[in-house]
Amino acid sequence: MSVPPPPPAQWHRVLTLLADISLLIGTRSVWTAAAGHRPAVAAVISVCYASILACGVLALVVRRARSLARVDLCVLVTGVTLVLCAWVMLHHGSDEALLTTQAARELAAGRPVYGQPWPWLFGHGVALTPTVTGGYDLTYGYPPLAPLLAVPLLWLGHGGAPATAVSTGALLTGTVVLWRMLPAPWRSAATMVCLGFGMLPSYGRLGYPAIVALALLVPVVVRWPRTGEGGRLGAAGLARAACLGAACAAQQLPWFLAPFLLAGIYAVRRGELGGRAAALVVLRFTGAAATVWLLINTYFLVSEPGTWLTGIALPLTQGAVLHGQGVVDVSLYLTNGSDRLDWYSHASLLLLAGLLALFVLFVRRLGPAATVLPWCAFYLATRSQDGYYLMMTPLWLAAAVTAPASAFARAWQPRPRLLSGPGRRPARLAAVALLLVPALAGAVVAAAGTPPLRMRVTAARHPTPGTVSRLTLQVTNTADTALAPHFTLTRGQGMDPYWRIVRGPRTLPAHSTARYELRPPSGRFGLPRPGSRIRLRAFTASPQTLSSADVQGELRRPG
Repeated sequence: MSVPPPPPAQWHRVLTLLADISLLIGTRSVWTAAAGHRPAVAAVISVCYASILACGVLALVVRRARSLARVDLCVLVTGVTLVLCAWVMLHHGSDEALLTTQAARELAAGRPVYGQPWPWLFGHGVALTPTVTGGYDLTYGYPPLAPLLAVPLLWLGHGGAPATAVSTGALLTGTVVLWRMLPAPWRSAATMVCLGFGMLPSYGRLGYPAIVALALLVPVVVRWPRTGEGGRLGAAGLARAACLGAACAAQQLPWFLAPFLLAGIYAVRRGELGGRAAALVVLRFTGAAATVWLLINTYFLVSEPGTWLTGIALPLTQGAVLHGQGVVDVSLYLTNGSDRLDWYSHASLLLLAGLLALFVLFVRRLGPAATVLPWCAFYLATRSQDGYYLMMTPLWLAAAVTAPASAFARAWQPRPRLLSGPGRRPARLAAVALLLVPALAGAVVAAAGTPPLRMRVTAARHPTPGTVSRLTLQVTNTADTALAPHFTLTRGQGMDPYWRIVRGPRTLPAHSTARYELRPPSGRFGLPRPGSRIRLRAFTASPQTLSSADVQGELRRPG
């Protein structure tokens, strides 16, 4: 008499159920939009609701692991279908989608892609990226893979649809690859992290090139400590290298992950093979990745080398204004600004370098966190928006499942005499502090800065009780250097467009006071409801500073 197979583990059932539940998030809003305009899409979503309910029942009652694996597959198919339905309803994209699509159009027409401002893409609800110079970033500032992929899809029409199709397709492809590469009991976790919660699908519909990079990084990260095992890359290792090179040609975020992966591969292989063999493995892997990256960029490197190099470095050099959920919020919302904004960038770079050094020193402990550590540096950056880490969360899952601590048990760690041997815990803690304190000190220096401009509203013109058409300020420069301020009023978080200086000096000398008259870019500034915070902000580029003042009382006062 044959023994029946054991039932699935209870945690597997719960994981499948959680993935199934996660597909409900945001689905109703898509169904609501479809019901009035595309009934066929609404009908498909209704069928998906039935699938979610059925999968929820089956996840709890099936008796065999093979049957539960089929439920996992059904949850994946349901998630893919819902993402496609959402794209059909919402595929116009964001500013990044419009820029990527326009870059694809320019590329198809044989015109330059980088360094070309396209101001007509913005406005009418399309977000602008203001810079501390008083202008806006109106050019394409990413590596070229996403526009290359969007060229064959230009037939989809105007707007950002081609770019959103690329990023949504990349997300679905990356999800299926991750699902297939994970051990069977963990596959629903891929569905949940990639397609559930409504997080990553929304970035796909917005047309973010980072989603393309994410999809390419999935095969790189899954079981990455095995790269070069036995001293040979083989087809799998070369494929990983090619995907890493292509990911770096899609968006800049993989640039921050690559050093951690290369350092980890070297440490694991050196523990297995020795220093020389490990170095050869890493060199071959890096060379293959660099070759793919270069092949994708060759056309632009030859046709427009200067603007191409400036363009792919733009997010690092553009001088965009503060934005995000990190330490910069101290200067944005808790204080009235800082005259040392550059130190946020310095602190971010110091933290990245410190974390990489710690990773090398303690790779046996920190190896499993290789896909999380790079994003910690963005918490101190001037642009610390949560998308930088949120879009890479599937890589966290891939590493957690396929690169556990046991994979690093025999990895090589450099051990100076001060850190080696028993009883060296205080020395190791001191090393950690030595590598992290400079970054924290830099962040404190930035946050503790004082606003260089004192601003006071002396008059406001009200064409209607709820709007402002002209603002008069008295501005005093308390700094030791001349400053060229650029003014804006903000409601809540984020940055509104800059106001035009009608009267007043473009450059305010040190320790002087001047009168400024400002006009809103659209002619009128709508006041929010009473009690809302309105902040007058002034940015300067050299040095980078921010000065703010709460002006809701002055703006509501007749005058």
